[in-house]
Amino acid sequence: MALFRRRKPPPPAAAPEKTLLRLITCGSVDDGKSSLLGRLLYETGSAYEDELAQCGGDLSRLVDGLEAEREQGITIDVAWRFFETDRRKFVVADAPGHEQYTRNLVTGASTSELALVLVDARKGVLEQSRRHAFLCRLLGVGTIVLVVNKMDLVGYDRAVFDRIVADFRVVADAFVAIPVSATVGDNVTRGSDAMRWYEGPTLLAHLETAEPKALRADGPFWLPVQTAIRDGGFRGAAGLVASGKVAKGERVWILPAEVEATVARVLVAGADADCARAGESIALAFTSEVDCSRGDVVSSYGAPDVADQFEATIVWMAHEELVPGRQYALKLATQTCLATLQPPKHEIDMTTLEPAPARTLALNGIGVCDLWTDRPLVHAPYERSRDLGGFILIDRVTNDTVGAGLIRHALRRSQNLHPQALQVTREARAGLKGQRPRLLWFTGLSGAGKSTIANLVEAKLHARGRHTFLLDGDNVRLGLNRDLGFSEADRAENIRRVGETAKLMLDGGLIVLAAFISPYRSERRMVRAMLPEGDFVEIFVDVALAEAERRDPKGLYAKARAGRIPNFTGIGAPYEPPEAPELRVDTGRLSAEDAAEAIVRYLEEEE
Repeated sequence: MALFRRRKPPPPAAAPEKTLLRLITCGSVDDGKSSLLGRLLYETGSAYEDELAQCGGDLSRLVDGLEAEREQGITIDVAWRFFETDRRKFVVADAPGHEQYTRNLVTGASTSELALVLVDARKGVLEQSRRHAFLCRLLGVGTIVLVVNKMDLVGYDRAVFDRIVADFRVVADAFVAIPVSATVGDNVTRGSDAMRWYEGPTLLAHLETAEPKALRADGPFWLPVQTAIRDGGFRGAAGLVASGKVAKGERVWILPAEVEATVARVLVAGADADCARAGESIALAFTSEVDCSRGDVVSSYGAPDVADQFEATIVWMAHEELVPGRQYALKLATQTCLATLQPPKHEIDMTTLEPAPARTLALNGIGVCDLWTDRPLVHAPYERSRDLGGFILIDRVTNDTVGAGLIRHALRRSQNLHPQALQVTREARAGLKGQRPRLLWFTGLSGAGKSTIANLVEAKLHARGRHTFLLDGDNVRLGLNRDLGFSEADRAENIRRVGETAKLMLDGGLIVLAAFISPYRSERRMVRAMLPEGDFVEIFVDVALAEAERRDPKGLYAKARAGRIPNFTGIGAPYEPPEAPELRVDTGRLSAEDAAEAIVRYLEEEE
């Protein structure tokens, strides 16, 4: 499965006798990708009929058209090209060279078997050339071809070619290097009289004979379940086979629950078949009723691992930096969960390709991080399975894809830790206290009145015989979280720790009040997701910034205006108001006493 959801390109015309090669063209801006593709399309007669008619045999016009089309589409997708020869069919992912569109390179490379990395002979190997080649290798592209283009503009100088080949060895140990001139046609589909010193094949000849790595048909059978089927007497699962093969009568396991089942029927393209192999979309029926749903994995021997903590390589693709401690949505194959990333162990320096210290990842940064998920995932290292090892990260507020990840391995501690079943349950503790445990989360600007109102609410609940505990922002930072600052990452970790502490207190049957600015919706959503439905009550203590600054009970706004407190919420850092809080109290109109009374009334009505 590709790392990113995208339009599926229409398949080339069927020709069973021809093999199919998926490749990607990449490299820095203006290194000649469109010229090369235009040449291949033109020379093989595979350009679209309307393009051929429009260009009237003028290759430069065809190239201009390809470039314009690609530029129009790069913000959301790669451009797909198709051509064929007598021996083979080709599907080409045409990735843009612009640094801000590295995500498109990842999209195309995640399903490619061969990469053409173009380098302008005049410029040599640039940082973007290294980044693209490094990513192709990282994403499991089996064959790398260095295409040194525009040799005509350096007088077909062999020394220039040799120097570029030597520089490229820093990026890849094994690759094929071919000197070409895409505009003239040298060594693209025909040999070059101007480069008699080159004795290798033309680019097209190499593409026709390249033998990329095959799908893992000889490995264990893995089927990420896309759909659970309940249709008449058919009870089973459907999906795309990630590896191996399966046959009628085989014994399989449904993961992560580890339920055993036997295959009763195998359907390929809607028809019964004796077996199915990697790359085929299938449906399986089982001999007995088993619980199998989307996100599960059907496996034979050699089952993939199940864990909730991993080390992964992260490719960051958002303009906003990665925030360690923040929760992101994670999608791996057909599985979806919430993931929390730790600070990077290191980042890859694109100049040296060596690890370098890093506290976060910026746009196009590549680093190694630990992460944990809110539920166990069926997975495999990416080098073993693209389908079960590659995932995407999604911002929970904007729903934008912000990163791609490649699992390196599960963390040992995730497989050595197991939840302990307790005899005295949360319900039993709450029943003894005669109350419903809930977390009252007070959020708002500094000076809005959160702590004042939370104190009053706790006093009123205590007077009614309720068992409570108040977690106040300043008090927690003076103890549990005194090691944290006020960066975006530290704020996220502050709220995560508070959420975990509150969760334990709720398990003890308490009503917990938490008064924190908690400026980001992502972190408030993270805490809500930790708790059972209905246990998180978000209370927006609302006040205009000017009024909060006028009050300034701790003198913090004055210090922030004087530049003595950087990243102060409302001045140097944003506050994201709740979109749908359970309660909103406007302290510009209500007194603290009236606001507290309204909150207690709400709780009593919701009992």
